Amino acid sequence: MNFGLSEEQEMIVETVRAFVETEIYPHENEVERSGIVPPELGDEIRRKCIDLGFYACNFPEEVGGAGLDHVTFTLVERELGRGSLGLTVFFGRPSGILMACKGEQRERYLLPAVRGEKIDALAITEPDAGSDMRGMKCAARRDGGDFVLNGTKHFISHADVADFVIVFAATGEEETPKGIKKKITAFLVDRGTPGFEILKGYDSVSHRGYHNSTLSFDDCRIPEAQVLGEVHRGFDIANQWLYGTRLTVAATCVGRARRVFDMTLPYAAERKQFGKPIGANQGVSFKLADMITEIDAADWLTLAAAWQVDAGRPADRQIASAKLYASEMLARVTDEAIQIFGGMGLMDDLPLARFWRDARVERIWDGTSEIQRHIISRDLLRPLGA
Repeated sequence: MNFGLSEEQEMIVETVRAFVETEIYPHENEVERSGIVPPELGDEIRRKCIDLGFYACNFPEEVGGAGLDHVTFTLVERELGRGSLGLTVFFGRPSGILMACKGEQRERYLLPAVRGEKIDALAITEPDAGSDMRGMKCAARRDGGDFVLNGTKHFISHADVADFVIVFAATGEEETPKGIKKKITAFLVDRGTPGFEILKGYDSVSHRGYHNSTLSFDDCRIPEAQVLGEVHRGFDIANQWLYGTRLTVAATCVGRARRVFDMTLPYAAERKQFGKPIGANQGVSFKLADMITEIDAADWLTLAAAWQVDAGRPADRQIASAKLYASEMLARVTDEAIQIFGGMGLMDDLPLARFWRDARVERIWDGTSEIQRHIISRDLLRPLGA
């Protein structure tokens, strides 16, 4: 078993980390204060990422991407996790399911997204359909050569800066062993399409500057040519997308936890109370031992899951385990870091309170911890007939 990185991977890690430290860190406090990323700043980050050759690095070379394997791309996401999500979103990683584009869709959506000319967003979640995707009420009915879309989506990340949205909507029903379920279809919907409105979402305690939006569809007419993939097969496409994004969540949690630890370790060594460094006390040193053990465990679990994907092996359980453990690890690490810093850990002078707040959403989006446990336990029990 070789746990080392190749020379190329080491270079990529160093390059992305340097980018985050020089191009992202200096703007974080202002974004945290204002909750806004100025458009010109977002454009500048995107341009510099393109110049660096990393834009759409998750896409294959034949469409203009860097063609990184899953392990290397996971390393990129880990380093990006050190920075504010409101800013690193412009270090473009378009949705992988755009590879399902065909014909004219490739020129209109896929290739501009890969070149950094257009930004996409994904719209699945609804007020009454979160983990239960098949329970969505947003529906599209066929009308001649078009589909007419009606309904609402919410919690749609970065739709406020997107040029088009990949919308999942119910287009029928089917009988399954678990009863009647919705058939789902994915649509490519341009900003400005009549009947489609992007509204301000909710104010969140997590990831300020990285906004969620509410999408409203009122008799929004979509040509059949803008169906992504096949009609009624959107559920399959969505699962394929979640496959990758859960790895991303795990990786970014590891990156953020390492940044927190990198702040906490020297503080514990330098801060003195009762005439000695607080790190000399087992009450603090044991916390540090637990923190780094959990961070390393989450790191290797995440990279191992990415390796499974690259090896062409089934990886649902491994990815779910990585997402579950890394997201819950980040919550524990940020909480312990604040405990070590004491009252200063909660002050705006340090970013720890931001990391602590940001950590909370990681156990919810891209599949809650409960959904991940369901995937893991189902994988274990199904072969036994349970």
